Amino acid sequence: MTAARHIAFHVGLPPAALPVPGPLAGTYPQRSDLLAAWRRPWAAVQLARFQHRARARGVASVPHVLCAAVRAQQAVWCALGAAEFVPRLHDLRARLARSGFDGALRVEALGCVAATMQHTLGRDPFDSQIVCAGILLDDDLAEMATGEGKTLAVALAAAVAALAGVPVHVMTANDYLVARDAAALRPLFDALGLRTGHVLATSDPGSRHVAYAANVTWCTAREVAFDHLRDRLLLAGRGSELQQRATALAGVEAPPLLLRGLCMALVDEADSLLVDEATMPLVLAEAFDDPAHRAACFQALALARQLEPGRDVQIEGASHAVHWSAEGQDRLDTLAAGLSGRWLNRRHRQDLTAAALVALHALERDRHYLVRDGRIELLDAVTGRSAQGRVWQRGLQTLVELKEQCSVSPATRTTAQTSFQRFFARYLRLAGTSGTLAECRAELAAVYGKAVRRVALRRPCLRRTGPVRLFADAAARTRAVVARLQSLGDTGRPVLVGVDSVTAAQTLSQALAAAGIVHRVLDARHDADEAAIVARAGQRGAVTVATAMAGRGTDIELGPGVAALGGLHVICCQDNASARLDRQFVGRAARQGDPGSAETWHALDAPRWQGSAISDWCRIGRKADDEGAPGVPGAFVQFWSTARQHNSERQGMRQRRRLLEQDLRWQSRLDFTTLRA
Repeated sequence: MTAARHIAFHVGLPPAALPVPGPLAGTYPQRSDLLAAWRRPWAAVQLARFQHRARARGVASVPHVLCAAVRAQQAVWCALGAAEFVPRLHDLRARLARSGFDGALRVEALGCVAATMQHTLGRDPFDSQIVCAGILLDDDLAEMATGEGKTLAVALAAAVAALAGVPVHVMTANDYLVARDAAALRPLFDALGLRTGHVLATSDPGSRHVAYAANVTWCTAREVAFDHLRDRLLLAGRGSELQQRATALAGVEAPPLLLRGLCMALVDEADSLLVDEATMPLVLAEAFDDPAHRAACFQALALARQLEPGRDVQIEGASHAVHWSAEGQDRLDTLAAGLSGRWLNRRHRQDLTAAALVALHALERDRHYLVRDGRIELLDAVTGRSAQGRVWQRGLQTLVELKEQCSVSPATRTTAQTSFQRFFARYLRLAGTSGTLAECRAELAAVYGKAVRRVALRRPCLRRTGPVRLFADAAARTRAVVARLQSLGDTGRPVLVGVDSVTAAQTLSQALAAAGIVHRVLDARHDADEAAIVARAGQRGAVTVATAMAGRGTDIELGPGVAALGGLHVICCQDNASARLDRQFVGRAARQGDPGSAETWHALDAPRWQGSAISDWCRIGRKADDEGAPGVPGAFVQFWSTARQHNSERQGMRQRRRLLEQDLRWQSRLDFTTLRA
């Protein structure tokens, strides 16, 4: 069995072993040796997991049994007066701390939290939310459809774990949702005697320390991952446990740690972090001035501008790998003949010039990055949001800054690094939820040892899905979108149009403005207004153009009378490499039993379709024109798109597994000069 599969089976915990900071678990509980489970016999690991799940779930995890039992307990807690509630709550917390939150105690705790939620927030949790909370407390992943109320379900699970004394990190998509959820749910946790906190990108170390000391902390995964790296640097400098005690007895105060360990994480949009961004490097670096580096990047750009892609080099579309031709290598040698220093080494000048070629020809403004206030901001390939604080490595950041004539960032040297794949594996308990987990269940089981369990819809889905259409190019598709919006405008139905990039959003926006169609644009340039734009997207006559960000975590509520008109209509014009991303966007329509409709439109000039058999067929037979490709049945287009997405997903999974196996081999054989988490 491969390293990636072995590392999966270290995630489960015996139900009585709660990850609580203290004498038993230590002051900073976490999984310190990622290779320990790798070396364990496979059969022993499987038996331990089976025994844990059998004890943890029992009959209380059968959905209708769990809901009936929780509702009975909820009625008991609702009947208590204020004088009776507090001592009974203290008794429940003591029992949870002793025995954990499994079996009958879980049912009682969920009933208590549900009753408190009803009293403080005026929200009686649905049965589906109770089932989802049970799955999360089982240390599993819950697939819960978009709009079914994942926020309250996560709050239920977080409250039960916190009542048992487990510090909980609730991770969500962005700072807006962190602040929103922390403020909205604070009355619930206050009534339960639990402290809450939240961490934003702008939070200072002092406020971070206070927030992580709370029972439940809302944060983004990126912020807590970097704070953990900072803690690991401090822990590495403190030496062994015995040395730390000796230092404390000597009266020397060590710098305070930010976190209390990695005890339990509840991850919203889990597929995005555990799969899509799993191998993204998280690098903690320190800045230093390096004029020689800036000069070398400037020289590399000058050389790259004298080379011709397609003749001297070939640049792969997705990976941006650069392949030199013999002619290109000779031409670069000639151009660099008069240079000295690092340019005398052929491998070095090829690598740096290749990065400059990527910066010039592969990385596009408003698609891969923004230029805002004279600085470069990277765009997340999955969400379309501005990735604050993220930079390219190996000189690429400096090269793009020079290309766009922006102020050049200082050079950096790495002090610690990790990835989400390795970071999340350090949590003693890890659970999460998303509306799109089924497609990647095999990878989640193989890498993280997590089962995916689906939560049934509260109401039947009324979404109507139109046939898939194929257009000759993006321009033809844009004209068709304008025509469709003009026809839908007569009915008053709101429409959400999904596009791939900021550039595509601006192009469509210009076409709509020329046609006199009033609309709003949601892309990385308008991320500050994201929630407000999404909230208005369901109003009568609203037209919204959105990139992949599309306000995940914010409901699109239908305005008065919109349901009678047919609800929200979604047109997906995105060239997504994963079927999950299609489902996420189409899932914006027909939520919580509301009516709605969706259709997907492709363009043959999109990168994923170029060079395909269907593209050649349409071109040779002249099947695709301005009105689409009537000669290609929608079912065939859907089949071909699904097949290509499936291949892309499998390639991504193999690449992530290969990187993890390589990382584990390096950890077992080598000593690093920089800290790896």
